[in-house]
Amino acid sequence: MYLLWLRVAEVLYGLASVSALAAVFGHRQLWQRVCVPITVLAWFFHAISCTEMLVLAHRWMPMGMHEVQSLLALLIATVFLLIAWRYRTLSFGIFALPLAFLLTVVPALGPDKFAFSSPIRSGWLFVHITALLVAYAALIFSLSASLLYLIQERRLKRKRSPGFLDWLPPLETMDQIAQTTLVLGFCGMTIGLFAGSLIAQESYGAAYFADPKIWLSFLMWGLYVAMLSIRRSTGLRGVKAVYLSSLVFLGMLSVWAANVFSSVHRFSAP
Repeated sequence: MYLLWLRVAEVLYGLASVSALAAVFGHRQLWQRVCVPITVLAWFFHAISCTEMLVLAHRWMPMGMHEVQSLLALLIATVFLLIAWRYRTLSFGIFALPLAFLLTVVPALGPDKFAFSSPIRSGWLFVHITALLVAYAALIFSLSASLLYLIQERRLKRKRSPGFLDWLPPLETMDQIAQTTLVLGFCGMTIGLFAGSLIAQESYGAAYFADPKIWLSFLMWGLYVAMLSIRRSTGLRGVKAVYLSSLVFLGMLSVWAANVFSSVHRFSAP
């Protein structure tokens, strides 16, 4: 039954993506009014699907690739709705909603054949995976906000008429979104690494920290700390903020790619 709810959510994400594009680029008042309600409906059915899927599996953590994709899409939709509610802007929907749609395409096709090779079943693992997915979702929005800030800043400096880019939010709004999501991502990464360290000490011992994904993750955390410190101390904005956000985002992608070489985190066929 959870696949039915996920497929309903998938259709609604598609409609929400279309409405976001029409609302932002076409300035259609009707689409502006229905974008958020459609997204809320998609989020609702998606949340039901994720909950039912995990209940049927008798666990509270995503263990398969499809499950991780689905949860990440749900978190991206959640962050978008929070931004839309807090800052009254749909601009990020042109990125977030199509991404949520694409992430749920494969999970909506059927059950997953691959799962984490780790045998651990604990509440800490749920915290570990969920918190790190929150960090990924938040950093996507932080990078998007930094890029939009750069585009808007250059347009204003050149004193160009609004035209095609008049949908961009004010600079202050984009800077606040970039900073808020950056801090949210840092909190998620810190909690995720802390929970992962507890699991490692309990189940694997010190040898666990020789895993390539582990030391890459802590390197990633160090880069995150450095970026937050630089941004707070210098008030960094514009192109340099984009470069730093891009560096951290690429680092997070490399950590995800390290699953291929990880002896613990990789996905394997059952």
